[in-house]
Amino acid sequence: MLLIGILAVLALAAVSRSFGDESLFHELLEVAGLALIAVCIIGRAWCSLYIGGRKTAEIVQRGPYSISRNPLYVFSFMGAFGMGALTGSLTIAMLFLLIAVVVFTATVKREEAWLSEAFGPDYAAYMARTPRFWPDPSKWRDQDTLEVRPIFFLRTLRDGAVMALAYPLFESLEYVQDIGWVRVILALP
Repeated sequence: MLLIGILAVLALAAVSRSFGDESLFHELLEVAGLALIAVCIIGRAWCSLYIGGRKTAEIVQRGPYSISRNPLYVFSFMGAFGMGALTGSLTIAMLFLLIAVVVFTATVKREEAWLSEAFGPDYAAYMARTPRFWPDPSKWRDQDTLEVRPIFFLRTLRDGAVMALAYPLFESLEYVQDIGWVRVILALP
C-alpha cells in the first residue's frame, strides 16, 4: 500500500508542473528543498553519533534524544519535505511529508512497543518527559564525552545522501517536460 502511495506521488510529479514554474516562488522552494535536505543529512548524522549501535542496548537520552525521542525521524521529515520541494510544488512537498509522517509514525509505534517491553519503567519515564517528535529545547541534556562508532555515522551519512539524488531526478524531469518527452497535464501550487 505504501509503495503504491509513493509511486502515485512520483507519477503525479511526473505529469505536473508548479504554477509559474519559472517564478521566484518555484525557485525559492527548490532552494529551500536543497537546504532542508542538507539539514536532514547533517542532522541525521549528528543523531547517529549518539545512538549508533546503542539503540537496542540502552535508552539513549542525551543530546538530540533529550529533546525528542525520535530526532532522526524529525530530520527525515525535513528531508522528505525538501525532496518534494525540489519539484517546485508545495503540493508535492506536502505529499512527500505526509508519506514520511505515515511511515515513521507506524515505525515509531512498533519501536515504542519493543522499547517498552525491553526497558519497562525506565522507558515509560523517558516517554513521559520527552516528546515523541516535536523537539523541546528546554529539555536539553548532554554529557561531557561521547563514544562514537564511525561505521554508524558513515552509514547514516550515506543513507541520507541518497535524498540528494532527488535534485538531479526532478531537474531531469523538468527538462524532459520542457522538451516535450513527458506531457504536463496538471498545474499544482
